[in-house]
Amino acid sequence: MTPITPVIGIIGGSGLYDIEGIEGKEWRRVATPWGEASDELLFGTLAGVPLVFLPRHGRGHKLSPSELNYRANIDALKRSGVTDILSLSAVGSLKADYPPGHFVIIDQFIDRSFARTKSFFGSGCVAHVSMADPVCPRLGDALEANARQLGLPVSRGGTYLVMEGPQFSTRAESHLYRSWNCDVIGMTNMPEAKLAREAEICYATVAMVTDYDCWHDDHDAVTVDAVIKVLLGNADKARALIKSVIPQIGTARGLCPAGCDRALEYALITAPEARSPATMEKLSAVAGRVLSR
Repeated sequence: MTPITPVIGIIGGSGLYDIEGIEGKEWRRVATPWGEASDELLFGTLAGVPLVFLPRHGRGHKLSPSELNYRANIDALKRSGVTDILSLSAVGSLKADYPPGHFVIIDQFIDRSFARTKSFFGSGCVAHVSMADPVCPRLGDALEANARQLGLPVSRGGTYLVMEGPQFSTRAESHLYRSWNCDVIGMTNMPEAKLAREAEICYATVAMVTDYDCWHDDHDAVTVDAVIKVLLGNADKARALIKSVIPQIGTARGLCPAGCDRALEYALITAPEARSPATMEKLSAVAGRVLSR
């Protein structure tokens, strides 16, 4: 088999693309059949590794979590050749052990969003993709190893509760999610992770804690200044982590041992003769590997 040359996609806030050492920076608009992505994509290389950065909310944070065009974002990254996605997300903590400034390398999600289109597939071509293990353990291993090497406060494994937003949760909801043994709460990683799986892109999330959710007795004492200070500190840590991990995950490799890059292998249900040509055209980037058979 021809070795895979990784192209690393990074989804995160505007402070994350200002990483020392990125060469050949170029912002480019990538057209998709699903509409407009959140912003132009930043192309460049770091330590010789191709990378593509997508500002999740657009530069200047113009889009709320519910307004994001998740399908366009993932399709644009796929069309740009991205093989691996590192998703960095600000979250609230649901565990006393995860204070502001802590990083959690997620391995599970509970999706409580309800106002978002969650699949590339549907009328004209139906597919059911397994989400039992929604993140790539190979990427998680690399993120954990590099975070620990850098001395970052990090935990490996945890459940990310994705709420709809844009409002934060009620105290009753916060206590409910804690009773489900969730670790962090945020608004952005679903359906992002589901769509990355459908697009056969390896995906991993680093959840960056900014504050405790409203279950915590000290929640009301948190000030905007304190949250901003944590956000800036988290961005510094995230840039260091990205700079450290990309040379490791950017080396030529074989197929993903967890099968992330073959997630559609047995997922298509619609018979070939019943598939809509228009839908097939829209799916050409994310599902072209299996549709071309």
